[in-house]
Amino acid sequence: MNLDLRTMMVMIAVLSFLFSVLLAVASLHARGIRGLRHWALASLLISLGSGLAYTQQFPPGNGWAIVAGATLVASGSALQLLGIQAFKTQFSQWHILSLAVALVAGQSIWFTIVHPDVQLRATVNSIAFAAIYFACARALLIPIDSPERIAHWLTGASFALLSLVYGARAITIFFAPANSYGLYNPLPINPVMFFTGSITQLFLTFGFVLMVNYRMAFELEGLATTDPLTGAWNRRSLEHEFQRLLARSARHHETLSVMMLDIDYFKSINDDYGHQAGDEVLRQLVVNAKIEIRIDDYLARYGGEEFCLLLPSTTEEDAKNLAERLRLSYLEKPIRWHGIAVTSSISIGVASSEHIGLNGALLLEAADNALYQAKQTGRNKVVIFSDMPEAMTA
Repeated sequence: MNLDLRTMMVMIAVLSFLFSVLLAVASLHARGIRGLRHWALASLLISLGSGLAYTQQFPPGNGWAIVAGATLVASGSALQLLGIQAFKTQFSQWHILSLAVALVAGQSIWFTIVHPDVQLRATVNSIAFAAIYFACARALLIPIDSPERIAHWLTGASFALLSLVYGARAITIFFAPANSYGLYNPLPINPVMFFTGSITQLFLTFGFVLMVNYRMAFELEGLATTDPLTGAWNRRSLEHEFQRLLARSARHHETLSVMMLDIDYFKSINDDYGHQAGDEVLRQLVVNAKIEIRIDDYLARYGGEEFCLLLPSTTEEDAKNLAERLRLSYLEKPIRWHGIAVTSSISIGVASSEHIGLNGALLLEAADNALYQAKQTGRNKVVIFSDMPEAMTA
């Protein structure tokens, strides 16, 4: 098949420009996701660089346009790597990439303006691009949970292919006969490189947009299931998880315990120190609780200053011991607010399926009644529902 290099050059320029617009628009709607603007600018620079290369169809061409085109494409490639690092919230290696771009620009000036040598210029540029694309592939081809793995590996594989093509181009040009290389000459490596570049640009942008889509879906799921103030699960997710744990406990004949926690005199904290101090108290309660509970336990904000803790495979006695640890741990760690120690306590009610059965509504009601009893009898205490008089007649 006879591949026209000029047509493919135009295709790369147009595709890159359209992708830059697509990514720029996406960045406006996904402001919390880093890396999108890097990739939008990268696609624009690659588009401009490819456009300049197209204008140099006949030798000797404009030397400074060749230098500018190579530098723009190198800058775009470097920005793609910076975008990946920003997306993954990694340290940006901008200083190393700046040196790579400076190398491309410097050697392009030397082998185009000062001491013209097309083969050496193309060889060095190909090695630089291969190295940058290899770094991009290495950053993405890593172990990662599904379904994000598909998007990461698709984009990483595209970069790996580009790295191989540019590496092969560098070797082919370096060992070609002297004065035999030109951008638009019939060497097989040229149509392969530009055809691969055209197709890979599609896969790269599709893969990166897919990565962004998974990240947005994950963040939206987090917003829908967690309490934005404390980071604990919200009541809606609690109800869903409660049903799952009830079914699992019934299937495996396991005990399920429920704990209701409430901050004592929380209104006084807001009145004395302000609502922001109250918010910090709520956050610290969750932080302290997560230190004590297991990874399988489920802590959710039930409403206001009240929290619910689901404890699968936990007996009433174990739940009681955990409740005491939570109470003491919270009491012994005053909240520092603007240099002031804000001391507060919590009351806890505990209920277990050992005495209530695997009925979600009854378990919640029993734990809430035990919490009410703790609040009514002095606060800063743990009450077990089965120890209450009403439990004896239930």
